Amino acid sequence: MKNINELIKYTQELSILFVEDHDELRIQTTEILEKLFNTVDTFTNGKDALTQYNHYHQENLKYYDIVLTDIKMPIMDGIELAEEIYKVNQNQIIIVLSSYDQTEYLLKLINLGIEQFIKKPLNYDELLKTFLNISKKLSNDSQDKSLNIIEIELGKNTIYSKDTKSIRKNSQNIHLTKFEILFVELLIESLGKIYSNEDIVIHFASLNEVIDASNIRKLVSKLRKKLPDGFIESIYGIGYKFIPYNN
Repeated sequence: MKNINELIKYTQELSILFVEDHDELRIQTTEILEKLFNTVDTFTNGKDALTQYNHYHQENLKYYDIVLTDIKMPIMDGIELAEEIYKVNQNQIIIVLSSYDQTEYLLKLINLGIEQFIKKPLNYDELLKTFLNISKKLSNDSQDKSLNIIEIELGKNTIYSKDTKSIRKNSQNIHLTKFEILFVELLIESLGKIYSNEDIVIHFASLNEVIDASNIRKLVSKLRKKLPDGFIESIYGIGYKFIPYNN
């Protein structure tokens, strides 16, 4: 790829998870990735990569922008890794490195919804072009999101920012715990929708977080002390919903 600077312009803020068990290929490719991406994490098998994938989300409250993985690996292969990732994040971009003799594996991956494949032996020019196309799409998606509302008015002089995942009340920031952030974002995801205790438990589990149904009421109680009156409505025997603020 001739103009590497154009690629870096799009990738320099992105993160990538790279999984490859071949030492020489992994080392060579990682050196290239580290020149392009802000965050590069590498692993030799799918199991360790999946653990890191979930850990990264827990720490950053977002997923990797790109996952680059081989198919044949010890402990957990690329197909199993993709299946597990899609269980928690169906929108994850996954690029698969594949050999010419892996047709049966490719069909399984295509059925999973993966469309990005790079053939081995690895052609780095092809890989960089793929990165450019993907990073441009991510950039466009990000710009589209910026046109949407990223701040929600919860009450008088009380704003929740989707971008910073924080609440600002009377120009002062209110500290929220990770569970409180996850709960607030669940409620504002679908305005007016009632979420049962079971829905909440399942949602947290999808993010690899564990909350007992008996502790949800405590979470709501603590959150109500930080939020405007009437933000969270309890529907007796059913669940909770977000009440949009009206000026």
